Amino acid sequence: MEVEDGAQLCFPQFPNTSCRKPLSPWPQTVTIMLYSISLITVALNLLIIISISHFRQLHTPTNILLLSLAVSDLLVGLLLMPVEVLRKTSCWFLGDFVCATYICVSTIITVSSIGDIVLISVDRYVAICDPMHYTTKVTVRRVQLCVYLCWLCSVSYSFLFLKDLPTQPGSYTSCYGACVFFVDNNLVTVELVLIFFLPVTVIVALYLRIFAVAVSQARAMRSHITAVTLQHSVTLKAKKSELKAARKLGVLVVVFLMCLGPCYGFIIAGDNLIIAFSASFAVFLYYFNSCLNPVIYALFYPWFRKSVKLIVTLQILQPGSSETNML
Repeated sequence: MEVEDGAQLCFPQFPNTSCRKPLSPWPQTVTIMLYSISLITVALNLLIIISISHFRQLHTPTNILLLSLAVSDLLVGLLLMPVEVLRKTSCWFLGDFVCATYICVSTIITVSSIGDIVLISVDRYVAICDPMHYTTKVTVRRVQLCVYLCWLCSVSYSFLFLKDLPTQPGSYTSCYGACVFFVDNNLVTVELVLIFFLPVTVIVALYLRIFAVAVSQARAMRSHITAVTLQHSVTLKAKKSELKAARKLGVLVVVFLMCLGPCYGFIIAGDNLIIAFSASFAVFLYYFNSCLNPVIYALFYPWFRKSVKLIVTLQILQPGSSETNML
């Protein structure tokens, strides 16, 4: 009997302090699928990073925000997804410090992605609601500065968890062999307000305003459809282009909120209502958004499909390929 009990422990040599080996919340086929999704997420977001970084015509303010989002999505597929599967399906043998580092890194990545979505919403708001001053207000340099500040704020926010770094092995859990992070209720409240309610409120408010302005502009364009001056036709085309871009990025934001909601819904519900399988599903739904974003780009952005073709066929290695017309 003792042998059977020992076989169920992460550290059989420490029967009194070792955690039991976790039971995977999914079948083995699902685990393999999750690792596959992780690889696909890395590959797709790497294509986006290469595309926007390489082709000079894609160095626009909006695409810089998409580039920052792709970086965070890449890190989700490269680090967060596989480590989360590891935590759920096997014992944790990497120690408390690595566990704490993982928590901090995951915080930085997820907070930065939420910040990027907020910045994208602001970018579209200015483009639709104040198009005459968009090029002067939203410049590449200013957007780059906003992206740097977004990541800096994410790192600063992760410092809130540093006070809980373990000073002794096993201080995170009551047993050895698990990576479980406990935070006080005050920190949970701060996270819900700063990382969920506030960004979601800003995003929804901006897109409601964008929708209202888009409807009024569409009516204005229909009422002036018979205009024949070249200047006016160019203005109409520009407005149509901005409205189309807003719709595309609106899909990105809606999908993000749909993936984000269940995860924070479990946090709001509290531990008593959390079922292990459902909580794991909510976390991976949140992470799965990082795989969906490139799919959205492929469906709605011709430049992404064209750049993928150039990358896969290695045409980007040719001299002057960075000057290729992508639009």
